[in-house]
Amino acid sequence: MSLPETLWARWVRHAEALPDARAVVHWRAGEEPTTWTRRALLDDATRLAHVLREHGVGRGDVCALMLRHEPRFYPLYMAIAALGAIPSVLAYPNPRLHPDKFVHGLSGMAQRSGLRWLLTERGLESLVTRVTNAENSTIQGILFPHEWPRGAATAMACDASPDDVCLLQHSSGTTGLQKAVALSHRAVLQHVDGYATAIGLSASDIVASWLPLYHDMGLIAAFHLPLAAGITCVQIDPFEWVAMPALLLQVIARERATLAWLPNFAYNFMAERVRAEELDGVDLGSVRMLVNCSEPVRADSHAKFLERFAPLGLRADTLAACYAMAETTFAASQTRPGSAARVLSVDREALRAGRATDTRDASAARRCVSSGIPIGGCVLKAVDGDGREVADDAVGEIWIQSESMFDGYRNDPEKTAEALRDGWYRSGDYGFRRGGEWFVVGRKKDVIIVAGRNLYPEDIEDAVGVVPGVLAGRVVAFGIDDEVLGTESVCVIAESTVRDEAGQRELRLAILRAGMAIDVTVGRVYIAPPRWLIKSSAGKPSRSTNRDRVLGGELAAQ
Repeated sequence: MSLPETLWARWVRHAEALPDARAVVHWRAGEEPTTWTRRALLDDATRLAHVLREHGVGRGDVCALMLRHEPRFYPLYMAIAALGAIPSVLAYPNPRLHPDKFVHGLSGMAQRSGLRWLLTERGLESLVTRVTNAENSTIQGILFPHEWPRGAATAMACDASPDDVCLLQHSSGTTGLQKAVALSHRAVLQHVDGYATAIGLSASDIVASWLPLYHDMGLIAAFHLPLAAGITCVQIDPFEWVAMPALLLQVIARERATLAWLPNFAYNFMAERVRAEELDGVDLGSVRMLVNCSEPVRADSHAKFLERFAPLGLRADTLAACYAMAETTFAASQTRPGSAARVLSVDREALRAGRATDTRDASAARRCVSSGIPIGGCVLKAVDGDGREVADDAVGEIWIQSESMFDGYRNDPEKTAEALRDGWYRSGDYGFRRGGEWFVVGRKKDVIIVAGRNLYPEDIEDAVGVVPGVLAGRVVAFGIDDEVLGTESVCVIAESTVRDEAGQRELRLAILRAGMAIDVTVGRVYIAPPRWLIKSSAGKPSRSTNRDRVLGGELAAQ
């Protein structure tokens, strides 16, 4: 292992070794990409660092970046690190999010994280000024870096040590602003080096990504990993990808990219939304790993993606998976390169009872996809409700120890105490181990308990998601207390374009039948219009938030 260093020192070392090698390439649809060599990227970052220092930014200052993902973002992020300050990428405000909710979330994060500087665009000035003017605000100033001159490119030494905090990233949530995970230079570099070994990273690898950089999958896997390893990363604005999902495939083909990380919904989204005419000349033969980082990973999503894009050279052995979270920097486990993620068919009822038992009865099976083996420096175990480790094939809460694990949530001792126990991170995920591989089956807080039976909402969502008239991937299942029955009742929200009363009645009956097919009685059905469901920062519909919305009367049950 290399001697301890800072991120900036690692970037400088790569720039000195191969100054003309490509570092970051930013793609826009219909335009020539913007490309930085290692030296040019470092020079731009140095210029911006001098300007930041002139504005008063210094070592240890938390600097939030609320900017669209575009070419100037990358050197600006690096410039903050050059000063020994702490970058924290925030989601660009969603137009559908009410301004009051946005201000409330940002104010809470600012106070919890000790935010000093907010780097944003002039168009958001009136909105973010409401936060800076609030009582007890820690924000010292709002900066508009896109309006700055280039500045000087004189050499700069990073004013930080390996054990200093190098970034804040936020756990998944509907605002992504509540739990700030602080990570040191040492933790991030140890993690990306260990993860590089797990995926067999080589100097010839190229990463392609549309992932938002406010989430650990995009920030660590698709940005910090290639920068620290000295390989090329190709970036796409997430909003552009949503509008044109074929763009990722076109970029992979044009750049001969070998690696990409994707949340589970993206496999269905691309399989369904990419048009044939957008694939002329697209060859996916360069890909060696597409890593699914959702928990749990859906086998049907992989199958649908492979069926659609195998004619373009996509191989089954590229469909990989990992188990990842901000609290361990990124990955805790990873499937082996060169082989597809293993799939088990386990009895659904046995799984609900806490045991992974194989079955050949497809109607009674849940297909569980492996998230691989622990990466180097990481240990996983599954425990029961008393914290005792359980055997292979027994379902328990997954606890993790890692050399790159966070020390706690910034300025939040209560949530830290809930998450950590005796050096273990309590993930809140249920899963089991078999043959050294880990299979994640659901979130502890989302499990629905009906008359003593544990129901995983993922099973219900998968069953309802294939009902004709329901938009794929746009289903949420959750439980609510039924005081009459003394247990929970299952509720489903499903997005659909069906709006007439008769059509919705038929759709409701079809959803009830889908539940019965997996031995689940659905108590309430809510039919929502397209784009009604609110997603978490990880891109998955948030069960708790959408539950609160329907219980608050925003949508009537059918």
